[in-house]
Amino acid sequence: MEPKQLLIDGRWADAASGKTFPSINPSTGRSIADLAEADAADVDLAVEAARRAFEGPWSKALPRDRQNLLWAFADAVEQHYDELRRLEALDMGLPVGRPRSGRTPPWEADVLRYFAGWATKLHGETIPNSIPGSVLSYTVMEPVGVVAAIVPWNRPISNAIWKLAPALATGCTMVLKPAEEASLVALRLGELLVEIGLPDGVVNVVTGFGETVGAALAAHPGVDKVAFTGSTETGRHIVKASAGNLKRVSLELGGKSPDVVFADADLARAIPGAANGVFYNSGQVCCAGTRVFVERPVYEEFVEGLSAYANKLTVGDSLDPTTRIGPLVSAEQLDRVVGYLDLGPREGVRTTAGGARLLAGGLADGYFVAPTVFADVRDEMRVAQEEIFGPVACVLPFDSIDEVVQRSNATPYGLAGGLWTRDIGKAHHLAGRLKAGTVWVNTMLLMDPAVPFGGYKSSGYGREMGRHALEEYLNVKSIWIDTHY
Repeated sequence: MEPKQLLIDGRWADAASGKTFPSINPSTGRSIADLAEADAADVDLAVEAARRAFEGPWSKALPRDRQNLLWAFADAVEQHYDELRRLEALDMGLPVGRPRSGRTPPWEADVLRYFAGWATKLHGETIPNSIPGSVLSYTVMEPVGVVAAIVPWNRPISNAIWKLAPALATGCTMVLKPAEEASLVALRLGELLVEIGLPDGVVNVVTGFGETVGAALAAHPGVDKVAFTGSTETGRHIVKASAGNLKRVSLELGGKSPDVVFADADLARAIPGAANGVFYNSGQVCCAGTRVFVERPVYEEFVEGLSAYANKLTVGDSLDPTTRIGPLVSAEQLDRVVGYLDLGPREGVRTTAGGARLLAGGLADGYFVAPTVFADVRDEMRVAQEEIFGPVACVLPFDSIDEVVQRSNATPYGLAGGLWTRDIGKAHHLAGRLKAGTVWVNTMLLMDPAVPFGGYKSSGYGREMGRHALEEYLNVKSIWIDTHY
């Protein structure tokens, strides 16, 4: 691919430093493009452009104008969706042949159209008050302003659109900083936004590294809000950096989600469902159900079934339509996951599937590991406590519902959880006791534009999707008028 530039104020330009860095295809370990390496000077230009747009043309856009632009953007995403999926596969390894969600149009276009509908329905309210006389009180909803969206590499299309859709619907402007490991989708989305006629400066895309571009955005006095998805450690740094002007912050962070399988579950559904909850996207999913608690009477049967399922998954190049498990995103992530694969047996787990890097059959140049099942895991083990972010299922037996509730919640994270049972009363009971922002029952990883997603505890605060996401991008202004004169 040709070298990629920054999108600032509606124009494409090289980084002020003149530096570039490579985008690596994790299936091959080879560079596929050179990306502009932005620095603090580029961040200043992008934030200034977003501020001019916010206070200028974009502030005059009517709700229907924002709605129409989001509809046009959704149409463009749908039209170019296969291309975007190929870029996603090339850039971070999500297999292009993975089964689709069954949605037509695609999920990300649905997200844009959902928020397009909200653009014309954002309003305040008239509030009765107890002040004597003719005093009117009402509220209006106003956009927060300039948003810095810092997104991760694991789902490039979704991660960018989750931020773009509510920001544009509410009338905010944005500086979008994609992860350095996977920036090509964000740049292509920037091209599509220019093509549909989005006013200059409303969305700017700056590529570069977290410690320079991300840090500069988090601390920038011209940024009114940071919307971040990524690791809990980085989230803490962003909160500290945001203190200068007390900017609004929303955080969707890490997880170590429990997935609870009861003895009365339909194992024919629970085994592949739990497997998908761990192995999808090579385990590079923040809400993956990687701690699989299984009731003791069916424990060995479940371990055997999960291991057999893992061994049948096709691992390979992300552009191969038969591939179900692609590579890890980078050499750094490969080293991290392999470190946990080595650690598990040292801690005393029983490896019943996978457990190693894959080197045969042309995979040696890429960043591939086998889908792995660790059985007989104990709660105190590091593999059970730390977010591996790879295709590693940790299976733990349990004996009672009170026990599994306590153990499921014994983590600093609280992003998601799952459970499998035929007993609807048990399902409601456990779903109410899990300390997590999302709980799936007899399914895993389902999402919809209308349903909020976000975490408890160290998994962050704020919500993506649904009407609650809009609140992250709006200020509420109260107005008082004494109508007696």
